[in-house]
Amino acid sequence: MPPLNVVLGAWTMNWPALVILVAAATAYSRGLLVARRRAVRWPLWNSIAFFGLGLGSFAALSFGFPGTYSHELRWAFTLKVTSYLFVVPLLLGLGKPLTLARQTLGPTGAARLEAVLGHRLVRMLSNTVVAALLGLAMFTAFLTPLFYALRTNPAADIILTLLVPVMGLLMTVPIMEDGAGRTGSLIVVEFIFVFIELLADAVPGVLMRLSPGILDGAAAASGGHAAWFPAPLRDQQLAGDLMWFLAEIVDLPLIILMFVRFSRSDKHEARSFDELSDDEIEALNRAHLGQGRRG
Repeated sequence: MPPLNVVLGAWTMNWPALVILVAAATAYSRGLLVARRRAVRWPLWNSIAFFGLGLGSFAALSFGFPGTYSHELRWAFTLKVTSYLFVVPLLLGLGKPLTLARQTLGPTGAARLEAVLGHRLVRMLSNTVVAALLGLAMFTAFLTPLFYALRTNPAADIILTLLVPVMGLLMTVPIMEDGAGRTGSLIVVEFIFVFIELLADAVPGVLMRLSPGILDGAAAASGGHAAWFPAPLRDQQLAGDLMWFLAEIVDLPLIILMFVRFSRSDKHEARSFDELSDDEIEALNRAHLGQGRRG
């Protein structure tokens, strides 16, 4: 493992990451300024979570040790990309960026935001089932020679830096902030699927950990490094350990979120029934019984 001074002193410039960092910080800061002008009370914790935890973790992954050594170390690349997809979006979501945007954008801006969120692609990515499949597909790719190309090709690094965090945000933030509108039955189905995916996520990591050979075919390219660099096989094993650990840890908040969403959905459905008159409830019962007889 690297010495502590190497971990703390590693630094590299990642221009695509800097663009994302500046754009996200500017947009959120603008929302905070508008909220202050409109006397909208915004919790300090949300701002700390967005800037400190969300953007802070993104900066540490991009400019610090993982970003500096991701081209050479399998485990550093695994830590960076997996966190881009799952960890960073979860931490950014704690800042409630969608809620801030809805409270500070004007009518035109809010309409545009809702149009984007209602787009078929965004709705598909914010589905928990699709999010789980995308994560599993990415982990499976780490078992192929594509793993070497992704971590060593500069163009691939730019694409991953720009695309993976955005995909993670599209998957995570709408689920965290807009989940109350889903029915309880759909949430139960998604919960079952995510629980199955929780077990499936372990498979790629276990295979990387137990494989006796180098899966990305890059063993010959491992010479000429510092003395603390692990052997190629050990590097792969560490990457498998991290993949397994991060995938399982991140799935736990998703499962907790499922319970929260189900509770909100159940309360919403119960409240909607409470607001019905006796005549309306009787009409619903007759319609339900009529469908049962026809079935």
